Amino acid sequence: MPARHIYDEPVPETMFFRQLLAGQEFAVGDQFATTMRNHVYVIGDAGAAEAVLVDPAYDVGALVTWLQARGLRLVGVLATHYHADHVGGEIFGEHIEGLADLLELADVPVHVQKDELAWVAEMTGAPVSSLVGHHDDDVVQVGSVPVRLLHTPGHTPGSQCFIVGDNLVSGDTLFLEGCGRTDLPGADPGDMYTSLQRLASLPGRLTLWPGHHYSPAASAPLDGVKRTNPVLARLDRDHWLRRFSG
Repeated sequence: MPARHIYDEPVPETMFFRQLLAGQEFAVGDQFATTMRNHVYVIGDAGAAEAVLVDPAYDVGALVTWLQARGLRLVGVLATHYHADHVGGEIFGEHIEGLADLLELADVPVHVQKDELAWVAEMTGAPVSSLVGHHDDDVVQVGSVPVRLLHTPGHTPGSQCFIVGDNLVSGDTLFLEGCGRTDLPGADPGDMYTSLQRLASLPGRLTLWPGHHYSPAASAPLDGVKRTNPVLARLDRDHWLRRFSG
C-alpha cells in the first residue's frame, strides 16, 4: 500500500487560508512593497482561532491587526526563505520590516528550514532563540490544521514550500510562470531542477500559490501550471540546465 501524505487526508472544515498582496491589502502606500508584489499568506484554524503568517514583511503591525480583526491569534510564522522581501532586512538600499519587528509584537516561533537558520538570523536580526529549524517533510500544526514542509533548495539553500489542504504555497521556488532566480548568493541551478521535479510530481489538484504576484492570476491549479510553465518541462537534468540556468 502506498504511503499516505497530508494531501491525502481530510481537511478540517475549520481551516482558514487567505492570500494577501503587499502594497494593496496591507502596506498600502509603500511604493517598494507595491513594486515587489509579495504575497503573505494566512493559514489557520478558525475553530481554534489560531493562525500563522507565511513570509510577513513590509508592515507587520498591519498584518497583526488584520488577524485580530478576524478573531485570530498569531501562534507562529512560516518562512519560505531568507530574502529580505519575505522576512525583512536590507535589500536594494531599502529597509523592510520583518521578523524582528513582528517578534516585538508577538513572541511566537518562526519555522525555517534548518539549513537557513543562520541566514535568517543574519538577514532579519531576529534572535536565534525564536527560530525553529525543520527537516524536509516536517509538519507544523496550527490548531487541528497540519502544514507539511517541503525542503526545495535552488533559489536559496533552505527554500521551503508548504502544503496545507489542497494548497501548495511555493515561495520563490515556483511561480505560475517561471521559477525563482538561480544566480543569487546561495542559489544552485542543479538543486532547483531537483526541487521543481519534486513539485511537478505532486497531485495536480493542488492549487499553486506563489510568493509574488508576477502573473495576471494570483494562483492556479498545479495541473495547469505543469502543462504551461516551461520550467516544469519533462527534460533530463543536463537539458534542463542548458536551457534554464544562466
